[in-house]
Amino acid sequence: MPWQIFLLCSFLCYIINAITLYWSLEQMDMTNKDEDDAIVGAVATSVLAFGVAINVAYNNQSSIPREPYTNKDQEREFYMNSILNGSDVHCIGQIRMSKHVFYELCNALRRNNLLCSTKNMSIQEQVLIFLEIVGFNERFRKIGSHFYRSIESIHRCFHTVLQAVLKLYPIIIKPSDGTIQPEIRNNYRYYPWFANCVGAIDGTHVLASVPIEQQSRFRGRKGTTTQNVLAAINFNLKFTYVLAGWEGSAHDSRILNDALERPHGFQIPQDKFYLGDAGYGLRKGFIPPYHGVRYHLQEYSDRPPQNEKELFNLRHASLRSSVEHAFAILKRRFRVIDNEPFWDFKTQVDVVLASCILHNHIIDLEPNDMIIQEVDVEPLVQPQNAQITQSSQGSQSYQTQRERREEARECH
Repeated sequence: MPWQIFLLCSFLCYIINAITLYWSLEQMDMTNKDEDDAIVGAVATSVLAFGVAINVAYNNQSSIPREPYTNKDQEREFYMNSILNGSDVHCIGQIRMSKHVFYELCNALRRNNLLCSTKNMSIQEQVLIFLEIVGFNERFRKIGSHFYRSIESIHRCFHTVLQAVLKLYPIIIKPSDGTIQPEIRNNYRYYPWFANCVGAIDGTHVLASVPIEQQSRFRGRKGTTTQNVLAAINFNLKFTYVLAGWEGSAHDSRILNDALERPHGFQIPQDKFYLGDAGYGLRKGFIPPYHGVRYHLQEYSDRPPQNEKELFNLRHASLRSSVEHAFAILKRRFRVIDNEPFWDFKTQVDVVLASCILHNHIIDLEPNDMIIQEVDVEPLVQPQNAQITQSSQGSQSYQTQRERREEARECH
């Protein structure tokens, strides 16, 4: 090492100087002229040795071998090809969506003039960078090492793609048109009693990073700072409305009021309704479960419903579980949703909205991909010994298990 050689030469210099001075002191019988010459010689020797040490260190420093040359463009292309030309399993593992869905996303951004290639970066590379960040909550520095880009380039690319994806909101997240959904029409447990139900609403808490002076407003029930996100979801697990950015301490009903009062906000089709939990209350367009009656699905696992209210709550919980299913898929797919954010709060809100947009895009093209299958959701408990049927007089009666078997046999 250069510094070790320099220290060694300096040490030798001082040894020579000490020996020279010692020799001068031993020759005390010298004349004054000889003594002066000896001192001058010792100083000259020290200076010469020091100069030699510097020269050796400099020569050694310049001879350090440089790092091997890396063709960054070639390495970048190789990394991108390993994702886009490999298997769908590998692609989903890297960017949280299959190759087909990825290219369709790039085409949508290009087709709507929301994103374009730059001199140094293609649309595909920009979207890949964005998806790796939101998929795994990766830091810009680490993503930069994958693509051989500077932190500034990654930062600029991330925000460019984020704003482009947000503009897809009215195209991909569409409100319900009021038609009866197949999940209800084709299921005798729900049709016709829930024929006018167009979806379910619920809120979820997402970790938030806010200044210290604002943390009290964002601190939720579990003690962490969160933003409360309201979402409406239909029964094929697609978001039909998303409102993000509310403080974690805000009540669900207050957030819903804000969504309904906003211009172009949450809209409910005429004579239709959404299912909500008790926190939203009973109001026009929203039906909560019965109070004081068993509601959660696991409560019916060992004891079937005993009356009409319990049976309604069971069907209500079974349908509304779709919103919990969608949130579980969203957080499993995009890890940025469920991890400590490192952006300003506005960007945190935008990232949640962008993740919901990407979720809908994936559901449209591949409604049963690998991540959806991996999500461990609560099973829908459906007791097989009770069912509402409509009698000729319009009253509700229970359908026995034997009657349902006979009905199923007749359908086949």
